[in-house]
This record gives sequence, structure tokens and C-alpha cells, in this order.
Amino acid sequence: ARVSSHDQKEDLERQKQVLELYCSRQGWTFEIISDLGSGMNYHKKGLKKLLEAILDEQVGRLVVTHKDRLLRFGAEMVFAICEAKHVEVVILNQGEDTTFEADLAEDVREIVNVFSARLYGSRSRKSQKLLDVIKKAVEESQC
Repeated sequence: ARVSSHDQKEDLERQKQVLELYCSRQGWTFEIISDLGSGMNYHKKGLKKLLEAILDEQVGRLVVTHKDRLLRFGAEMVFAICEAKHVEVVILNQGEDTTFEADLAEDVREIVNVFSARLYGSRSRKSQKLLDVIKKAVEESQC
């Protein structure tokens, strides 16, 4: 299960509940792995944990609510690794086939979100550095 931001925590809980209910009804032994972060971030703890377990042959089946909950780009690579390690992949909500244009629009939106966050984050650091310099100057002037 994965969501992109803290604002979507309720959706993350819903995904986890759906996965738990589905796997329980199948009678499967399972572990829910969840992440909070961009689908373009390949350094998330949950994703790393999942990949290590697959490569160590500790996973027999991977169940996700939607393909893009795993990764925005690169999910097919993870699915190829699963195939090579004989891990069954179950995607609960295949949904309707979307058009190429709709997929492209969603991908572009995700890219813009990631780069906007990085841009605002770098501005935030620059602002914090400036505030630190001003604070130091004020403290020194009071001495």
C-alpha cells in the first residue's frame, strides 16, 4: 500500500484494510507493507523491504490494490523480478483500460508534483539559511 502525501493517510489505511480483508478471505498468510511517499521515489523503506524479501525468496505472492501503488514508473520491472523469482502478482483493481493520453497526463502530473515539491523544498532551505544568518546577526548585535 502506498500514498504520496500525509494528506492521503486515510487512503493508505483504506488500502491496508482492503489488502488485509482480501488476503484473509483467501486464507493466505501475509504481511502488509506500506509506504508514504512519491511513486517516483525508489528509496522508500517499504519498497526496499519488499524487494529484499522477493530477492531472498521469502515472498510467494505480491498483492497490490493498484499497479501504481507500487511505483509510478518501474512497476513492470518489479513485476519482472517477481516473475523471475516465481512470485505471483495479484492486482486487485485493474480498472478500465485507460487511454494512452490519460496515462500520459497522469504521469506528467506526477512529475510536476515531484519537481514542484523539490523546488519548494529547496526554497525552504534557502529561506531557513537566510533566517539563520539574520538571527545570528541580531544576536551578535545585542551582545
